[in-house]
Amino acid sequence: MTLASILDDDPRVRAILVLCSAVIAAAVLDWIFRVVMRHLVGRTKTDIDDAIVSALRRPLAITVLLFGLWAAFQGLALEPPVPFVTRGVLLSIAVLYWGIAVARIASIVLEALARGEGSVVNVRTQPIYSLASRVVVVLGAAYFLLLAWNVDVTAWLASAGIIGIAVGLAAQQSLSNLFAGVSILSDAPYKIGDFLALDNGMRGRVTQIGFRSTRILTRDDVEVIIPNSQLANAVIVNESGGPYEKSRIRVPVTVAYGTDVEEVRNILLDIARTASEEIVLDHPENAPLVRLVLLGEMGLEFELRVWIFLPESRTRVIDALNTQIYNRLRAANIEIPYPKHHVYLHTMAD
Repeated sequence: MTLASILDDDPRVRAILVLCSAVIAAAVLDWIFRVVMRHLVGRTKTDIDDAIVSALRRPLAITVLLFGLWAAFQGLALEPPVPFVTRGVLLSIAVLYWGIAVARIASIVLEALARGEGSVVNVRTQPIYSLASRVVVVLGAAYFLLLAWNVDVTAWLASAGIIGIAVGLAAQQSLSNLFAGVSILSDAPYKIGDFLALDNGMRGRVTQIGFRSTRILTRDDVEVIIPNSQLANAVIVNESGGPYEKSRIRVPVTVAYGTDVEEVRNILLDIARTASEEIVLDHPENAPLVRLVLLGEMGLEFELRVWIFLPESRTRVIDALNTQIYNRLRAANIEIPYPKHHVYLHTMAD
């Protein structure tokens, strides 16, 4: 009896040979990725390709092995529902392995992008993209698992669409805050620790940035929770933005006409240099300045411009400067004009 006749007469022998061939092919493929491919990617400067090759090695070998198992069972011509169950189990195992591999590759790519510069993925936004990638992988794996068991997903998708519309309408404000939070974390107009001035007059330091809201600690040590949708549409001045946190303040000063301009200028500069330690005087470009900005209706309008280290000390420095300005101008007999009303009384003849 020849080998060909044995294979034709006994399907179990054919199944064993197919299974053995699949095991050998899977082992060879695993060796190629473990030795050859790792040697090739080891020559590159980046470690991203090493991690991707490591993530793909096992799913590819398992896929070859599962395909061999399926071919072996097909040759046995088993009675239903064994072929259906076998097919579903093997495809489910393959989907799970590939889902884990795709999730690992997505995490590797996102981490590599976060380490780079000028990318939309950074340290702040990486958790958002990681969560989104996991959701996509889970939904995709669930979809292929249903297909593996011949489940009609059309009705499920229609139901999910209707449910999604209902949830979107019911939670419109929450979803608006969520998308605004994602936009804030992605665009990064401010970060934790920045000092913000909002268009409604509120000023404070950012203590927490969440998906739904942002928390700001005001100068009164009161924590204000603001929905992200409001911040996304507001005009925000980030006083901590830029290469450093220092900022410049302007103090208006008005003196009467006839006052010596240089005398006022010298007094204001001397006040700025001695009034507060928080005024930035370390570099010539940060030195205080005095400008005669306007010949106003009531007098000469000056502006004292000084730099401060921290934006939250603005009001304290302005208070100290205004106090010194008033005392020094009064001591120098320099008039600070203010509105005056003259009332004239006339005696009416009887």
